[in-house]
Amino acid sequence: MPGRKHLRGVGEKEQRMYEHIKESAKKEGRYGKRTEEVAARTVMKHHSEEGHKKGR
Repeated sequence: MPGRKHLRGVGEKEQRMYEHIKESAKKEGRYGKRTEEVAARTVMKHHSEEGHKKGR
């Protein structure tokens, strides 16, 4: 995804999930300045719950 911030260690599906969560939160005005942090933490939590290893 050119021009977009990429999360390390996640695939394309999780990257799209990150972008969706981030845009949705910004649109609704949630989390203030922490929008990107909350989106990243949510995606990484999902990533680990799926049984993926860190960095794979």
